[in-house]
Amino acid sequence: MDFRDAYDRVLAKWPADREALTVRTPFGDTRVNACGPRDAPPLLLLPGGGAATSVSWYGQAAALARVRRVYAADLIGAPGLSVPAADRHPRTVADLSAWLDALLDGLGADEADLGAHSYGGWIALHHTLRAPGRVRRLFLLDPTRCFAGFKAAYLLHALPMLLRPSPRRVRAFLEWETGAGARPDPDWLALQEAGAGFPARRPVTGPRPAPDALRALRTPVLLLVAANSRTHDPHEVAAGAAELLPRVETAVLPGVSHHALPQSAPGGLAGRITAFLSAD
Repeated sequence: MDFRDAYDRVLAKWPADREALTVRTPFGDTRVNACGPRDAPPLLLLPGGGAATSVSWYGQAAALARVRRVYAADLIGAPGLSVPAADRHPRTVADLSAWLDALLDGLGADEADLGAHSYGGWIALHHTLRAPGRVRRLFLLDPTRCFAGFKAAYLLHALPMLLRPSPRRVRAFLEWETGAGARPDPDWLALQEAGAGFPARRPVTGPRPAPDALRALRTPVLLLVAANSRTHDPHEVAAGAAELLPRVETAVLPGVSHHALPQSAPGGLAGRITAFLSAD
């Protein structure tokens, strides 16, 4: 299936009031899918890596839009509809934070709530540490390389897909990981397959957030970890966050794997997030 067709098929699962925005930044034009009241407080959502894209938030978008103006961004340089600048690409964590600052500026949001999944969680947490005054509240869904490393088995299973991406290898990998929990949505899985040949740039990587910086963070954080994740040890992730973050709520979500989030999630997930966002 063509990537754009697969993208639009998943986007069709969003609320009917959705709209597509293009926000210019120094790193290129960022595609943002938005919904919810325009006068509601802003919530910026970041997807995981690979071909997850902003549309993967369809399972939570309607509920979140009842309390926030939802903005879900395609990561710059990753599969999606964002268009990187020809002469400037994010190469460091500081670049990614500058991209998010420019994105929030373009959306007219001096301050916003921030939510993210997986690799997007790593970006979001680093950005919050660098610009805490811009992030009112932060929620993280099974973030990677923030509080624990990858399991060796996960990396071994991912290696064939990373070395030579193909739809068959993408499907095999995702079915292996989500086999421990909810099965992937067929349309979402088709989008991941279509992204196998997408001309994306190598993602920015770097260290975990510094422990001293995490201990000093005063932004409220909600950390929700997938109990059946094969990516990392979920209890190690939750314990690490509880030890380091002074204002954190943690919970382990039963019956769901890492790559089943955020589109396929246990009942009550959206309610827990909206309650966190709405707290005083």
